[in-house]
Amino acid sequence: MPDWPARKAERCAAKKPRTAGGEEPDDDRGPIGPPNAFTLLPWLLLGMGAISNVIHGETPNPWIGGLGLLVFNSLYITLVFRAFHKPAREAPSTRWCLVALLLVTCTLALAYGHNWLLFFPLAALATGAVVRGRRLGPVMLGVTALAGVISGLQQDWDALGIVYGTFLSGMVTAAILALSETVGELRDTRQELARAAVDQERLRFSRDLHDLLGHTLSVIVVKSEAARRIAPRDMEAALDQVRDIESVGRQALVEIREAVTGYREASLAAELDRARGALTAAGIEPVVRQSGAPLPPQAAALLGWVVREAVTNAVRHSGAATCEIELRSTAERASLVITDDGGGVGSTPPGSGLTGLTERLAAAGGTLRSGPAPGRGFRVTAELPVEAAAEENEESR
Repeated sequence: MPDWPARKAERCAAKKPRTAGGEEPDDDRGPIGPPNAFTLLPWLLLGMGAISNVIHGETPNPWIGGLGLLVFNSLYITLVFRAFHKPAREAPSTRWCLVALLLVTCTLALAYGHNWLLFFPLAALATGAVVRGRRLGPVMLGVTALAGVISGLQQDWDALGIVYGTFLSGMVTAAILALSETVGELRDTRQELARAAVDQERLRFSRDLHDLLGHTLSVIVVKSEAARRIAPRDMEAALDQVRDIESVGRQALVEIREAVTGYREASLAAELDRARGALTAAGIEPVVRQSGAPLPPQAAALLGWVVREAVTNAVRHSGAATCEIELRSTAERASLVITDDGGGVGSTPPGSGLTGLTERLAAAGGTLRSGPAPGRGFRVTAELPVEAAAEENEESR
């Protein structure tokens, strides 16, 4: 079956708007956007009553009150801007700013009372923006207790309302910001998973295309050389080779279409038949041995890829006279050994085909080893747990 999640991810990525430079936009959270420091600044209007008192001379020592307002507003603005950058939020200097804000709030509330008590909800809002995690509860209880005690000492204000407003503003702010961060992390995770799915699908397709074209083109080249060699002395035999080339080419077209649509599975029996034909055309004697229980389609498909890649390498590089393919299987495990008596492949490191097959079998719990055979030649050995191969194939679908 095709990998629908990966394809859906590719379609979504293709439809996603991009900037003029071709990059993806940084944010897709809607026209309003997530909370930021500017959304917390309008709450400073709660202090307008205290500012009015200073302007109209209703506050004793107005210069001290004005200086307190300036310090409070400066600390509040500093804290809300630091709250939205994690390194700055967790810096020790931010904690000291918060302590200073609470001290200024307590001082102004004790000195003036009435409208100045409204700075406690503002201080709690800044606290909720800066403090996160398990420390939030104890800190907010402490700030609320301070607000309750100091407002209770003032006879001209409702202490219960200040306590309620202080606790609610801090906790609601912390909850909204925590939820916004969680949504952002989930969105980033979703995008990362979509990119991973696309990368996995591209890797699958590149492996399939390599295996298909590598094997097919090798067979076509071998048969073309055979036709060229025998044409001067046996035209009928040369025409047989040309007909085989046509058949291989047509089959390759079918397989490429199936690979593009994601439906193709490599059949082990078909690959063994093709291996015999390709080896014979290359002048290599094929020896195929099979024993044991029949393999399920998933395990047979994986081993079919191994046969195709190993035989392709033998035809291309080995210069061998004989190539032996031995398959042994049980209900739990399958083993495939392909050995040629040539010397071409053993002197070079594994190519992308064998590397890709190693990754495929490893994902299914199996192993793939390749290297010089004892004495002379090259050997590819694949071992695969049958049940694990079935599970891996189902997950890849």
